[in-house]
Amino acid sequence: MPRKFGEIAFTPEVQAAQLQRGSRQTYERYIANGPANDSITPQIAEFIAHLDGFYLGTVSSNGYPYIQFRGGATGFLKVLNEKTLGFADFSGNVQYITVGNLSGEGKAFLFLMDYRHRQRIKIWGRAEYVEGDSALIKQLRIPDYPAEIERAILFHVEAVSENCPQHIPIRYSETEVAAMMTPLQARIAELEQMLSDRIQ
Repeated sequence: MPRKFGEIAFTPEVQAAQLQRGSRQTYERYIANGPANDSITPQIAEFIAHLDGFYLGTVSSNGYPYIQFRGGATGFLKVLNEKTLGFADFSGNVQYITVGNLSGEGKAFLFLMDYRHRQRIKIWGRAEYVEGDSALIKQLRIPDYPAEIERAILFHVEAVSENCPQHIPIRYSETEVAAMMTPLQARIAELEQMLSDRIQ
């Protein structure tokens, strides 16, 4: 079974570039032999559940790509089923570029990064925005987050590819740094108290 991302990403122009540079044969074998990777596995679902941000790519009617970072509480990108992801769309800078792009072209791309563990996952598919669906909005709502949800965005998965960690810098979020610092700060406070007791 061929890997689906190769059918999407390896256009004739890409294949020509691979052939010219000597990698076509390797990738032809790789794409031809392996899982389809066209759905969300339990492992990928677990990866997604820990994300607090991702990059969403759409295509404008003039052919230009548009990349936007979407951030929120951990787990705000939700796995609705093995073929569908969804997230709540809040009011932003009211440019509505993503909404406008999706009105004309549904092709979209998700770039998921976990800098701490040096993991990245690419997902090709089609996206749509849904307005006025209270049940869906309730399903995507983030608990204890007061912002008003303008719409839901659904992403229909067509292909998934996981990349190697080479060249991914290790970065930590503010929450992760705080968690690492807590025991150190507690130990510092304990030592300061011990020192104070000795001086007295």
